[in-house]
Amino acid sequence: MSGEKLTPSSGASSGSVDVVKGINGLDKVVLRDPRGSSAEVYLYGAHVTSWKNDHGEELLFVSNKAIFKPPKPIRGGIPICFPQFSNLGPLDGHGFARIRFWSIDNSPPPLQTNTSSKTFVDLILKPSEEDARVWPHSYEYRLRVALGPAGELSLTSRVRNTNADGKPFSFTFAYHTYFSVSDISEVRVEGLETLDYLDNLQHRERFTEQGDALTFESEVDKIYLSTPTKIAILDHEKKRTFVVRKEGLPDAVVWNPWDKKAKAMADFGDEEYKFMLCVEAAAIEKPIALKPGEEWRGRLELSAVPSSYCSGQLDPHKVLHGI
Repeated sequence: MSGEKLTPSSGASSGSVDVVKGINGLDKVVLRDPRGSSAEVYLYGAHVTSWKNDHGEELLFVSNKAIFKPPKPIRGGIPICFPQFSNLGPLDGHGFARIRFWSIDNSPPPLQTNTSSKTFVDLILKPSEEDARVWPHSYEYRLRVALGPAGELSLTSRVRNTNADGKPFSFTFAYHTYFSVSDISEVRVEGLETLDYLDNLQHRERFTEQGDALTFESEVDKIYLSTPTKIAILDHEKKRTFVVRKEGLPDAVVWNPWDKKAKAMADFGDEEYKFMLCVEAAAIEKPIALKPGEEWRGRLELSAVPSSYCSGQLDPHKVLHGI
């Protein structure tokens, strides 16, 4: 499979999509936009491990101690939590999608998007016998990973209930995105102020966010509820803002393990918590329920713009395209 050329189903010739060997010989898909941005996604877990801007700067955090050996999940990038977020159910934490080998889907059903991205790959996951024992449902999970014309990264998930027995199923979900930041103490998050959240450090008790923006000086693990479609992560030192745009994903998780938890994780460096922040587009409080034949779609779009942007002031589309 190494070196295999993929032709995006749009027939695009401008960007490139290649399958190459990654760490420990695992297959990964490398997306390159003609303007210089790039992304990498491992077939193991459909796991995005790199997203670089047109200057070649890495925008995602992956731990130097990440273990690229199945059945361990990869620490960093964008793990997919499906069909269960965290320990909210009978499965192992964060479900099984992130530790399964996905296939490239060369003939996916049409996907209507509002971007003109021509650099993308379509992946698919179907149930294994092992999965069916712990989660006895038939489904198709399709994921498109795409690079947009302004270097934005988008992940579009489509989950369809293909049960032949007429049974519905439900699931919780998150794109567990690890952003690379210069210094966690210099970062603030806008767009979640005044919202209710469940605090995972206090038995998921419900609170209301009081600050006018989120800043970080200790461990945080919160599930924000009924969140807006746009969230901004401002990195003062880099003078860069990440804009998170999401559809079909009402919740948002904010997580940083801080020093004690960092030291307790074998696949995470003791000091690495200073250089990452997870802001995750998710559907947790109200599980997604699908009847046979029904399909759910959840989309995440990430962009990095100069730090003049604040979530409540400007439309990211205008910032990105200079309107």
